[in-house]
Order: sequence, then C-alpha cells, then structure tokens
Amino acid sequence: MAYIKDIKAFEILDSRGVPSLLTEVILNNGISEAASVPSGASTGSYEAVELRDNDRSRYNGKGLRGNINIINSLIIEALQGLNVHDQGKIDKLMIELDGTKNKRKIGA
Repeated sequence: MAYIKDIKAFEILDSRGVPSLLTEVILNNGISEAASVPSGASTGSYEAVELRDNDRSRYNGKGLRGNINIINSLIIEALQGLNVHDQGKIDKLMIELDGTKNKRKIGA
C-alpha cells in the first residue's frame, strides 16, 4: 500500500503572473507527484473561496503564504499516513477539516 508521507506546497506564478500553489505529495514508497491549478479568470457564486494573503506589498495582495502554512500544518497533520488510494476518506477528512460550506477556512 502507498501512504502519504509528506506534502509540500510552493508559491508559483501562473501564466498571467498571479500566484498559484504547486503542491507535491510524497508517498512512503518514494513516489511523488506535484500539481498546480491556477485560479480562473472568472468565478461563479457556488465556487469554493480562494484564500489570499491580502498583503498589498506582495503580488498586489494575492500572495499565498497563508495557504502554504495551512498545508504545512493542518492538512499534512490530517492526511499523513493515509492510504493514497482511499480518495473518499481523504475527501471526507478535507471537508471536515474545513467545516464550512464554501471552504472559507482552508480554501479551495
């Protein structure tokens, strides 16, 4: 079985120069994968909240250092040791960890 050993997050810039997260998941068997998902140019009223730092001195307030702190603390603590193939359990834990309808605590 493959279990989540670590999760690392990095602030990168998307094709428009806007900060986005790159997140790498490292498994106990040595496999690691990374993914980034830039925010869309338009958002709908039913989408999850996109958390930004609001520090106007960095990327006009769109930095993501707070998100990195959430990943490096709350999220890794909740997911470390879980079977990577148990996506239902991972999803449920993430929903419970946030506890809000629009993901305003830990973000989209």
